[in-house]
Amino acid sequence: MPTYIYQAINENGATVSGTIEADSVASANALISARGLIPSDIKQEKAGGGDNLWSKIQSMSGKVKVQELIIFTKQFRSMLNAGVPIIRLLQVLESQTENNVLKSAIAQIADDVRHGLSLSDAMVKFPKIFSPLYCSMIRAGEISGNVPNILERLVYIIEHETKVNNDIKSALRYPKIVVLALGIAFVVLLTFVVPTFATIFSKAGLTLPWPTKFAMFLYEILKNYWYLIIAGIVIIVFSLNKYFKSEQGLLVKDSFLLEVPIIGPLFKKAAMSRFASIFAILQASGVPVMSSLAILSETIGNAAISKSFDQIRERIGEGQGISTPLKSAKYFTPMVIDMIAIGEESGNIDEMLREISKHYDDEVSYAVQGLTEAIGPILMVGLAAVVGFFALAIFLPMWDLTKMVPR
Repeated sequence: MPTYIYQAINENGATVSGTIEADSVASANALISARGLIPSDIKQEKAGGGDNLWSKIQSMSGKVKVQELIIFTKQFRSMLNAGVPIIRLLQVLESQTENNVLKSAIAQIADDVRHGLSLSDAMVKFPKIFSPLYCSMIRAGEISGNVPNILERLVYIIEHETKVNNDIKSALRYPKIVVLALGIAFVVLLTFVVPTFATIFSKAGLTLPWPTKFAMFLYEILKNYWYLIIAGIVIIVFSLNKYFKSEQGLLVKDSFLLEVPIIGPLFKKAAMSRFASIFAILQASGVPVMSSLAILSETIGNAAISKSFDQIRERIGEGQGISTPLKSAKYFTPMVIDMIAIGEESGNIDEMLREISKHYDDEVSYAVQGLTEAIGPILMVGLAAVVGFFALAIFLPMWDLTKMVPR
């Protein structure tokens, strides 16, 4: 088992050092953290060339994983609570971060803060790592002087969002695989199986039934115009991808997804959960309502719902409260509106928003389960249709062929 030399910060903010045996840097990090220390630098006693190769591979990826951002935020909070100065804190985080993209961003943030820029303004320069919500929450913490609590709430938001997104992706992963497999099977049968049998049937002088004729028609199109089909698919995918990245295209796509049966209600419930959880934390953090709605508009994850926030903000600016403008919004449920109204009347809106978030978290879980159960029969129907089509295309003329065999 390799030995690692480490430096860490104890609960008093002092730097300590030592050695530890572990399977990997991550294991050493975990073991040191379990001792109540905050690792600042971990190096293997006999370093090889593998780490440099891994660093190069990682830097080429150009991404920061959600788990890496969560660890960064947790360590940031822990060192702030320990009283570590911000510049020193960022230097420690830079030295122990393995992701080169995040390491470079932290170094730049430290440099900007050293030259007088606020932490939130320094983070805004890296939108692919720190979302508008993240930066706005940090700014709210700077104004209120309570950044550690804000960081704790950010960890909750990131973990909550990751869980909801993973649940939805898990529900859609199986049907994607099945549809892809059906598509491949369809092309293989159409290209290799049907033409072989069709040739045998034609030589036997059989009149081919319409399923076989239609299958051969599709085969001829695929055989003679495959390059046009591929080019058409590439052009359509590229054009749609470019259009959906535009403001109008994104609005059309998100509006359509919200209206799709089975999937639409799931997305609506996930959006309501996100709205309530983020709004509750922003309100508890002292962020003004108008600013909160602006942040929500950027982070809600659906352009159709985001657009409704602009109208809500206008009406709130006229002094109509929050619940009244929500009634005119298309995608907000009566339960959300009524509970926010109760929260406004009782002066406890952040607590009501947390209850809404918990309710819709459960609703999302039920909807994911219902989606999984509903997709199964739909996929079975699709599979039966494909299998039935090719069965008719092959076995109908084969049945006629058996009648021609003398007995």
